[in-house]
Amino acid sequence: MCDYCHAHVSGNGYTNHCSHCLWSKHVDVYPGDRAAECGELMKPIEVLQTGGSYILLHECIRCHYVKKNKLARDDNTEAVIALVQEIANK
Repeated sequence: MCDYCHAHVSGNGYTNHCSHCLWSKHVDVYPGDRAAECGELMKPIEVLQTGGSYILLHECIRCHYVKKNKLARDDNTEAVIALVQEIANK
């Protein structure tokens, strides 16, 4: 369950953010290790394009750690568009 929007999220072993709201949780030091002690929510702050892939940037709301995550095929397209529009309007 997503700690931000409370949607049911089922991971695939590589899932690192909620496919509904795009928020994440600061749990890893290295991908998949679950060794981060912070454990706070990570806000989606930017969408970048590198080659043919889209990357989502998250920032921890407690310690301000920034991490890149690939967007997944099942991510909410409307949430991605809303984030891009929010950034454009800043």
